[in-house]
Amino acid sequence: MWRAEGGDATVTAPRSEPDIIHDVLGIGFGPSNLALAIAIEEHNAQRPASERIEAGFLERQPRFGWHRGMLIDDATMQVSFLKDLVTMRNPTSDFSFLCYLREQGRLVDFLNQKTLFPLRVEFHEYFEWAAARLAHLVDYSSEVLSITPVRGDDGEIDHLDVVCQDPRDPGRTVTHRARNISVAVGLEPHLPPGTELSERIWHNSQLLPRVAELAASGEPVRRAVVLGAGQSAAEAVDYLHRTFPDAEVCAVFAKYGYTPADDSPFANRIFDPEAVDVYYDAPSEVKQSLFDYHRSTNYSVVDMDLIEALYATSYREKVQGRERLRFLNVSRIRAVDVLDDRLGISVEFLPTGERSTLPADILVHATGYRSKDISVLLGESAKICLRDDGDAVRVGRDHRVEVAPEVTAGIYLQGGTEHTHGLASTLLSTTAVRAGEILDSLVARRRGAVPAGPHRG
Repeated sequence: MWRAEGGDATVTAPRSEPDIIHDVLGIGFGPSNLALAIAIEEHNAQRPASERIEAGFLERQPRFGWHRGMLIDDATMQVSFLKDLVTMRNPTSDFSFLCYLREQGRLVDFLNQKTLFPLRVEFHEYFEWAAARLAHLVDYSSEVLSITPVRGDDGEIDHLDVVCQDPRDPGRTVTHRARNISVAVGLEPHLPPGTELSERIWHNSQLLPRVAELAASGEPVRRAVVLGAGQSAAEAVDYLHRTFPDAEVCAVFAKYGYTPADDSPFANRIFDPEAVDVYYDAPSEVKQSLFDYHRSTNYSVVDMDLIEALYATSYREKVQGRERLRFLNVSRIRAVDVLDDRLGISVEFLPTGERSTLPADILVHATGYRSKDISVLLGESAKICLRDDGDAVRVGRDHRVEVAPEVTAGIYLQGGTEHTHGLASTLLSTTAVRAGEILDSLVARRRGAVPAGPHRG
C-alpha cells in the first residue's frame, strides 16, 4: 500500500494504486539496484502476469547519478566494459554497454580503440541511458526516513513499511509497503576524525563541482594539498595540477610512493562470481587472509599508467627548474588551521617527527569511502536481523539478511557484505550476477522454496 501522509490529509502517492504491495522495493537507485531493476524487467517480459515481480525503487537524488564529483574527462573505468549491468548475467540483453554504443552510433569507433576500459564519463552516460528506460519504476527525490516491520494477524512479520519524503511535497511523507526490500545505498565518504568540510576543505567526491565553483569565483589558487595514496587521490592530484597551471600541488601520504594496483589475470580472479562461493563458505580466518592478500587489487592502489604519468611530470618539472608537483611521502597531516583566507596545514615527516606548515588554498581528503551503517538506515527493522559473534549482520549466500524465525519479509543487501561475500561486494565486477541471484531468490521464495544455490545463467 502506498499512501501520502500529512496532517489529516491522505492522498495517493505518485504512480501508485491504493493497495499495491511490492514484491521488492529498492532503497537507492545506483548501479546495483539498477541492475536488479533490469533483471526484473527482463524476467517480467517473459512471464504471465501471475508470475511477474512487482518492483519499485526509491532514490534520494533528484536524478540518476554515480560518483559525479569524480567524472574527470579523461579518467577511465578500472573494470572491463563487459562487467556492465547485464552481460555477466545475460549476454543477449539489450541493456548492455555494447547496445548502448550501437544506439549512440559509436560501436565501431569504440572497437577501433582496442580497449576494455571506457571513459568513466561514457560509462556514466550508459548508466543514465539504462536508468531512463526504467524511469517508470523509480521515485527520485525520495529520501527514506524509516523502515518498519509489519506484523500480520498470524503474528508473522511479512511486510515492511518504508516511509520517505513525498517527492511532490517535502513537507509530507509517503509510505510504501513491500514483501522484500533491496538495500543499495552505496558508500559514504570517509574522513579523518575531527575533519570539518568547508569551502576550502573537501572530500574528493566533491572535486569537480568545488573546482568549478572556485574557477568561477576568480579566486587564485597558489597551493592545493591532496591527502591520500589511492586511485582517487592520484587522479585528484593530476586534475588539480592540470586545472590550475600556476598552482603548486602537494600530495601527502604515509607510503614511500604510490602502490600499483594488482590487475594481473590470476589476482583478478578474486572478483569472479565463483570466488564469491569460495569466500562465503570459507572459515573466518581464511576470509581475513584472502582479504589481506588481495587488498592490492582495490584498496589504496593506483593504476600503473597514472603513476608513471605523474612521475614523468614531476621529473620534467625538475629538468625545467619549476617544480609545481610535490610528493610529501612517509608523511601525515597532523593539524589544519583555518585562517582568514588560507589554510595552515601541519605535515609531519614520520621518520624524524619533523613538522612543517604548508600555507594552502585547498585541502582535498582523498581518504576513501566506507559502507553506511545498515542499522541506522533500517531503524526498527534492524531488530529483526540476526548477527554473528562479531556483531556483523548475518547474510545468506543469496544476499538476504538472516532474520528471526517469525519473519518472512526479506531484506537483501547490495553492498556492505565484504565480511560474507568478499572484495567484490562494493564493486561493479559482480553487479550483474548478484542481481540475477537476488531475482532467483525472490522468485524461489515466492513459490515457497528456499533457493538451492546462486544464479549462474
